[in-house]
Amino acid sequence: MNRTSVRHAPATPLLLASVLAAGCLVSCSADEPPVRAAIRVNQAGYVTGEKKYAYVMGDGDELAGAGFTVLDAGGRTVLRGRLGASAGEWNSAYDTVRTADLSALTRPGTYRVHLTGTDAEDSPRFRVAPAEQLMAPLLKDGVAFFRTQRDGEDVLSDTTGRVASHLTDERAVVYESPHYDSAAERMTDEKLTRAAGPVDVSGGWFDAGDYLKFTSTASYAVGQMLTAVRDAPAVPGLPDEAEHGLSWLDKMWDEETGTLYAQVGLGAGNDDVRDDHDVWRLPEEDDGLTVRPGDRDYFLKYRPVFRAGEPGEPISPNLAGRVAAAFALAAQTRAEEKPDEAREWLERAADVYAQADTTPKASLVTTFPASFYREDAWQDDMEWAAVELARAAGALDDDRRDRWNREAVSWARSYLASDTRGTLGLSDVSALAHADLLSATDLDDEVASGLEADLRRQVKAGQDRAADDPFRAGAVYTDYDAVPHTFGLVATAELYARVTGDHRYDGFAARQRAWALGANAWGTSFVVGAGTLYPHCLQHQIANLAMSRTGRGDILRGAVVNGPNKADRVDPSGTLDSARSCSSSPGGRAWSDLDGQGAAYVDDVRAWQTVEPADDFTSTALLAFALTAAGS
Repeated sequence: MNRTSVRHAPATPLLLASVLAAGCLVSCSADEPPVRAAIRVNQAGYVTGEKKYAYVMGDGDELAGAGFTVLDAGGRTVLRGRLGASAGEWNSAYDTVRTADLSALTRPGTYRVHLTGTDAEDSPRFRVAPAEQLMAPLLKDGVAFFRTQRDGEDVLSDTTGRVASHLTDERAVVYESPHYDSAAERMTDEKLTRAAGPVDVSGGWFDAGDYLKFTSTASYAVGQMLTAVRDAPAVPGLPDEAEHGLSWLDKMWDEETGTLYAQVGLGAGNDDVRDDHDVWRLPEEDDGLTVRPGDRDYFLKYRPVFRAGEPGEPISPNLAGRVAAAFALAAQTRAEEKPDEAREWLERAADVYAQADTTPKASLVTTFPASFYREDAWQDDMEWAAVELARAAGALDDDRRDRWNREAVSWARSYLASDTRGTLGLSDVSALAHADLLSATDLDDEVASGLEADLRRQVKAGQDRAADDPFRAGAVYTDYDAVPHTFGLVATAELYARVTGDHRYDGFAARQRAWALGANAWGTSFVVGAGTLYPHCLQHQIANLAMSRTGRGDILRGAVVNGPNKADRVDPSGTLDSARSCSSSPGGRAWSDLDGQGAAYVDDVRAWQTVEPADDFTSTALLAFALTAAGS
């Protein structure tokens, strides 16, 4: 994967206070129950016609002769079978993982798996249904997550009791880019240097569990949303939510001065300047601060804005490409009903694209510090921009279409020849670019073959890893962002089938979706609200504070978390000052009993490494679910 460092710095010492006893949300027991076989299924359900697998983890001797039955909602047996051969050991307690093939289960309904010959509990209940029907609640919840992430005046209080926040962003000051130490954890500048302003950067979405706002993640999410709006069945609320993000992106681009703003908020400060990660609070509390210049909390209320480059100067091509792509997708989705408005978006897209620095000599601009979202590839962003410009031009009968198509092909060739190729995620959008280039243009055989081969490479990389994993997971458990990378593989497999007609990876995609939704060693869905067991103790300040105070629900529906991570990174032993204590356990056991393959997972508000949700995580899942629905 291209991402080489962490998403966010861990909670700073300023957040660590006296020890806070962790509560137990799901169920806890002083006496650990004995290890017994466990059944793992896709808790959100299986599509009627797809390959369907459950996994049974347990003692090899006990499971050697085990069979299974599938029971419907009325308790009637509808399917019988024997477990498959061992797919390998998970950990010392669960020395075998075996597969139960449920593919013959095609009739819509609600079911559970019962294991014969053991004392294992039945599986969680799951549905079998047509794809569009099954994906509908997942898509609805994904939109709901972004509604909760809103900042500014246009917040929605229906589930969180939110009120307007960060109104000072309407007149924000632009500062020169800060400098950081080698670990990118501490700002070395004594103070920030004012550069320009004021500018209106209000609104948009918070990036993750804190309150920073990034052009990089917002443009990625908007682009994926608008792709789903264009290519998939209608999702209630999705066009409006994409519009909310798009409106903020428009504020981050100053067309008069040729300036792209990259970030709102201070990501890392020092002893004299507190940053966004130093204080656990609700966002509206920042507006109530009484501060003056020089105060430690000044930049919590009066949030700094940082530029991607000097006014009128070339823009880092990764940012220019994805912002231009988002604007061009906006033009496409308006072309038929609002052609004049569409042309305005096309011109914005063309201007940003034209200002890209296509011979970058310095590191790519992402965030400040850059370690939050490090990126190495950029030709993919330019390919994405060029092909979306071409598609928008075609829809609006603009004569620049052919030129942008040629440039898209050129950027595609450059990407294919690079050594920074990854798979779909925040740091690599080539799958989106390739698929649209293949579907929108008559390409020569060499280029078309190269693009198809690269899409296959991306999916096959996951498929090859899955072949050696007991749960057939294509992600790397010990990497950051295992779950969003899994959804990236699902989306890429769906895109590949759409543009080539080759469905060889459909079964792989189904297994990856199932893994992320419960068919994994931990037996949890990594999408909040999906299935029976899912994260409840997110490192997300609004979910932790606002939802618990209002009594309107304690879950952030639709949020997608990182999931498992390298075991030595996961250590929720500290405390978060002002946070509501929250820790869950799976059915009375410790999560550590289920850890294996060098990976760990824990559902605890202190564990940002496993349960901090993010916009790019959720938008990638949204796209995967939308494309799955469209493929039905």
